[in-house]
Amino acid sequence: MTSRPKIALMDVVWRTCGASPGCPGIAREPYGRCLAHLTPAETGAVLRDLAPGQALDLRGTTVAEDLLAHLLDRLERRVGRARFDHAVFTGQARFGEVAFTGDATFDHARFDRLASFYGARFLRNVSFRAARFARELSLHDARVRGHAAFDHATIRGDALFGAARFGGDLPAESTPGGTPSPGTPPFRAAPNVSSEGTRNTPLAEARNVSFPGARNASFHGGQDVSFEGTQFRGFAAFDAAVFAGDVVFRGARFHRAVSFRGAVCAATAAFEGTRFQGAAYLGPMRVGRRLSLAGVRAGAALHVETGGCRVILRTADVAGPLVARLSDADLDLRGAVLSGTSAVTRRAGRLRVTSLDGLDAAALTLTGTDLRGCGLGGLRRPERLRLRECLFAATPGGMRLRLGWPPVRWWSRRRVLADEHLWRGWDEAGFAGSPESPASPLPRSHGSARSRASRPQGAPRSRKPPQESPRSPWAPGSPDAARLAVLYERLRPGVDDARTSADFAFGAMDMRRLGSSRGRARLLLSLYWLASGYGLRTGRALGWLTLVTAVAAGAVCWTAGARPARPPVGQRPQVAVVGAVMRGGVRAGVRGGVRAGLRPAATASRPAHSHALPTRAG
Repeated sequence: MTSRPKIALMDVVWRTCGASPGCPGIAREPYGRCLAHLTPAETGAVLRDLAPGQALDLRGTTVAEDLLAHLLDRLERRVGRARFDHAVFTGQARFGEVAFTGDATFDHARFDRLASFYGARFLRNVSFRAARFARELSLHDARVRGHAAFDHATIRGDALFGAARFGGDLPAESTPGGTPSPGTPPFRAAPNVSSEGTRNTPLAEARNVSFPGARNASFHGGQDVSFEGTQFRGFAAFDAAVFAGDVVFRGARFHRAVSFRGAVCAATAAFEGTRFQGAAYLGPMRVGRRLSLAGVRAGAALHVETGGCRVILRTADVAGPLVARLSDADLDLRGAVLSGTSAVTRRAGRLRVTSLDGLDAAALTLTGTDLRGCGLGGLRRPERLRLRECLFAATPGGMRLRLGWPPVRWWSRRRVLADEHLWRGWDEAGFAGSPESPASPLPRSHGSARSRASRPQGAPRSRKPPQESPRSPWAPGSPDAARLAVLYERLRPGVDDARTSADFAFGAMDMRRLGSSRGRARLLLSLYWLASGYGLRTGRALGWLTLVTAVAAGAVCWTAGARPARPPVGQRPQVAVVGAVMRGGVRAGVRGGVRAGLRPAATASRPAHSHALPTRAG
């Protein structure tokens, strides 16, 4: 058995035991000694004076297992105001099925063996601040009506909080015997709560959620539960636990695996600065307002599955894989570092990503997320991002007039990043944000989820920049065309949709054209854009080809109809010469035929070759 810790004098505000100078136990009158140093006869007298529902004060007292059992039996397991501050439980502390009708404090208490509060009922507040549990702690199926505090407690064994309910009204039959203890105000059911639990409450009315842990839970007058700085050295189980108010694990440390499967939190679940050394399974759970994991450090896998709330992973550092399945949620990943293979998936409803500024992810896949209002210019490694079935912003579409050149321009619908919307000023004009949802407005600030409708009518626009983590080279004060061109190129290989990939290629070329200085390069890019849309607009190229063909055909037809058809001037003398030769040949043939008919027969019978040898007459 470990030695008894020393208690500072300032921590002792009661009269201590006179049996030993080192015993801080509260003295029992009229003996002047603590309950642990009384004789058996004196202990029996003290037990006989106890009545059910009476207060019990054992501050600083060493409580053995047998003594605790006798006390609870005498009180019929109904205790009024319970004070166990700085008490030491040397044996198993079994408070199962005990009803604490008043406040119960176990601050700085030490439990050397098992501490079991299985099925206990705390009708008011309970505190275990700085308590130390050498073995297991069990509050399985416990009920706490008021506040519960476990700040800076140390639990070396397993912590079992399964099916526990914190806050809200407790039914009268929850106390042993089915009747309220003396001096306890009667319990009244919360309004709008049926006999089947939270079916009529706003928390359980949310779609796609059905947890067994929400049955028989009332959320009327919810109280907070605090685990700030708590050390969980063993396994921690909060399966099917119900928190009617806020639950805070700020600065807590989980040395082994922790599970919140089927848990329900009506307000905020805060894990800021929590350390998860083992695997963490935060879900499937239901959170009413906000699930904050800002600044968490996870050395193993981190599983998050919830919906209907904001999920904040700002500046989180996850060494293992991150698996987030969210529905009807807003996700903030600003400044997070994800070293493992991570995936964020939309389970149902809408999943909107509000910020990715400064995100450093080794391999992150976003599936079904809404990126219409999320700037991607702050990504540290955009090429490691995989986008599956995501929603992007869109160009305004149709004919637009402006004070510049060209004054009239026709925009074709294409998917763009929210960064380009900000750079072009489209969000200021109130253009639509997505081809799938033309009526959805874009946010009015870079990387922010606040829309135009979030500001009151006529209120001035705030110029205060948002509070952000230190920016990376990809997160300038405002996006520029050159950076957007590179961003499009680095994001394009991770897009699964061929149409979106083509739109990103177009956007990269367009940003390169607009970001280049005025000169030959910009002229060539402008001609390339005008002729064929950077080789991605086949209709534009066919239109230009049709136009050129039509102009050429019209020119030919106009030229042919303007003058009569006649042979060229250069060929006319040749035709005349040929005609003259033909006429001369015909005439010579006719004359030769006539002369041959008039010659004598002797001349006609001369051999044919005789004309070749001329003869000379005598």
